[in-house]
Amino acid sequence: MIGERAEDRTVLRLSGADAHDFLQGLVTRDPGQGLTYSALLTPQGKYLADFFLLDRGDDLLLDVRSDIAAAVAQRLSMYRLRADVVIEEAEIPVSRGLGTPPEGAFADPRDASLGWRAYGVEGGEPGIDWDALRVAACVPETGIELIPNDTYILEAGFDRLSGVDHRKGCYVGQEVTARMKHRTELKKGFVTVDVEGQAPIGTEILAGDKPAGTLFSQAGGKGIAYLRFDRAKGPMSAGEASVIWTNNPVDKN
Repeated sequence: MIGERAEDRTVLRLSGADAHDFLQGLVTRDPGQGLTYSALLTPQGKYLADFFLLDRGDDLLLDVRSDIAAAVAQRLSMYRLRADVVIEEAEIPVSRGLGTPPEGAFADPRDASLGWRAYGVEGGEPGIDWDALRVAACVPETGIELIPNDTYILEAGFDRLSGVDHRKGCYVGQEVTARMKHRTELKKGFVTVDVEGQAPIGTEILAGDKPAGTLFSQAGGKGIAYLRFDRAKGPMSAGEASVIWTNNPVDKN
């Protein structure tokens, strides 16, 4: 199966003698066997960018959204200093699909429902509703749910999405991330909700007359919502739409 081309993705290549050590000290997850999912954070532990990492031995590939690729390359360059690292855009096509993957493809590390990704293989015309798949799996998207300099990755579900390794060495933003993991209980975060009706992305969710969160991407009667867990009980509203968090453990007690 050839799959379809990912028109909104750009591949950055990192090469040079220090490339692996350089990247290891910056991102939330080390490159490993196969394809991994990772993020770049601010020193305050807030999200800047997310991407897929592929270690090819002699170089590293970063599969990143095209509209933030230049900013990611610039940010990485800020940390390069005297390290032997070359950061450049690579003319490598990205394809993705569902079902049986082609030879050399990798499973999407975030969720099995998101199929596979391949590099250096020209895909066909896009036709899969990826938004519906990611909403159902509660996979946030950069620029929509994931807001640079604002989002905390643990509230965004990066533990569940295999996007952070709490056992790896130091990286930018690790101290805040580790403190949230080990010293606090998350009281807010992204979840998939049932939505009846439609509301613009960014619409406030109300539980009665109290703010309970924000509604983001919607597809197939589902939506990704950022919720205050203590208030997300029973029926809620987002503009003209009704919202219910059916997996709320509070409602099941």
